[in-house]
Amino acid sequence: MNYENPLIVQGDRSLLLDVHAPLAEECRNDLIPFAELEKSPEHLHTYKLSPLSLWNAASAGFSADDAVSVLQKYARYDVPQSIVMWIKEISSRFGKLRLIEGPDIEVPAKEGSAEKIIEHYLYLVSDGLPVFKEIGANRAVKQLVTIATGDAPENSYLLKLTDRGTIKQLLLQAGWPVKDEVQLGDGEPLDVSLRTETSHGKPLNIREYQKNSAKALVGDKGPGTGFGTIVLPCGAGKTIVGMTIMDMLKTSTLIITTNISAVHQWIDELLDKTNLTADQIAEYSGENKEIKQVTVATYQVLTWRPDKEGPYPHFSIFHERPWGLIIYDEVHMLPAPVFRVVAELQAVRRVGLTATLVREDGCEGYVFSLVGPKRYDVPWKELERDHWIASAECIEVRIDLPVAKEIDYAVSTAREKHKIASMNPDKIPVVKQIIEKYPEDKILVIGQYLEQLDEIKEMLGCPIITGKTPNAERDKIYADFRSGAIRVLIVSKVANFAIDLPDASLAIQVSGTFGSRQEEAQRLGRILRPKERKSRFFTIITRNTVEEEFGSNRQKFLAEQGYEYKIVRYTGEIEADE
Repeated sequence: MNYENPLIVQGDRSLLLDVHAPLAEECRNDLIPFAELEKSPEHLHTYKLSPLSLWNAASAGFSADDAVSVLQKYARYDVPQSIVMWIKEISSRFGKLRLIEGPDIEVPAKEGSAEKIIEHYLYLVSDGLPVFKEIGANRAVKQLVTIATGDAPENSYLLKLTDRGTIKQLLLQAGWPVKDEVQLGDGEPLDVSLRTETSHGKPLNIREYQKNSAKALVGDKGPGTGFGTIVLPCGAGKTIVGMTIMDMLKTSTLIITTNISAVHQWIDELLDKTNLTADQIAEYSGENKEIKQVTVATYQVLTWRPDKEGPYPHFSIFHERPWGLIIYDEVHMLPAPVFRVVAELQAVRRVGLTATLVREDGCEGYVFSLVGPKRYDVPWKELERDHWIASAECIEVRIDLPVAKEIDYAVSTAREKHKIASMNPDKIPVVKQIIEKYPEDKILVIGQYLEQLDEIKEMLGCPIITGKTPNAERDKIYADFRSGAIRVLIVSKVANFAIDLPDASLAIQVSGTFGSRQEEAQRLGRILRPKERKSRFFTIITRNTVEEEFGSNRQKFLAEQGYEYKIVRYTGEIEADE
């Protein structure tokens, strides 16, 4: 028992972190690999242990003993013995079920056909009879497997190769994560290498954490390697990680990202930093639909279909070439329909790149079982300490709702309340004040509602990018912002993802999506590219409204990453601090 320690471990698997205790910062960093932040008020932050958080930790080499050691090191009171046992039991489930290579089996040909049909099967192997019996009693699982006989491993089932992803999903839902040890295919060879210096003549130095994250994914190229998720902050160079993996695997690659601007950025980066030429890289989007050795596509085009109940015609891209690697950029945005294809593509090496594993639809388990478990992550503040990303100050400015809007707000539905609070007209002069207070900064004004953004555009007279902005115009505006021709840029949520604006040092968020932690991660990431200036992230909210409630959810993400969240009551003037 040590009353100076910051952590209180409770029997309901919640962890209370006293943020004022001497070792609080160190403890927070050590909790990141295996615990999830739930609440982050002023004094005590609440973390939760979950099976998925422990399995992600186990897959990245963080053992149950490691987790218990962290709790015991920082616990103010004795760690409940039930928690220690639960951590060890749950963590040990990872690896008790394994998928390994199985036999090729001849199946009956279709009537009237003389052709032999050979199907490849896998073994689902259990490390003991009780687990074997338990999963055999699962109705959904039972429809996909049969008990293996003959030379098969003991306590094993036989399943079709094509059911590989589906079985992993079902078993994860049943509380049994599968360790996939089936060798992945190499795909079509491609001579792709990183340059030693970029096409612009600058030295290309791969950072140590970028090398380590790529190595954690590729492994020894043997069974159980070549798939998973890498979690790195925006601005930490996830694109470089993807290209490093391409260099290590040297195979035809499909890259899927969030929007057309991100497609163009990937292509520019590939041409700048690898030996690939323009005739080896294709864009597959709403504008161009080419497929080459390296193809960069958008999630939007893949999930388009002419009929709401019909097939997705562009899913065929996944089978057009013998891909050896698929990169899912911003994997936390992977649309639900694509999970079906990802379930089929379990023989292809794949990596998910993301700044946060938080998904608003609760499908983190799908990412774990289908794309792959977390292989590597680095705390944001650790990269800030090493100057790989910018230091940032997060400030929430609270303003009053105009008296004229109070009745409308009081009688509105929850959704309408959110819109009224978000579009508070008094936010607009506050935006102008902030911009005037920081004349040296390159500034992004970010919002959800186009009418509000148009009003800000009229006031400031600066460019705006929304979903309706033509792609050519959008690329030109981004280029002007990067070059310094534009100092202030207004962007809708289209700029949340995969947009590289390295010199942006101040962001003003005027409205958002119901307190989304995922969105907060991306918007903060717009200003975290390394730079000499400290970055500032302002959020303007209407006090005593649902915006204030949603704000507490957004703060969870910032607190999880170690950022202080300063709250300022607006009284007519923004105070600048240097």
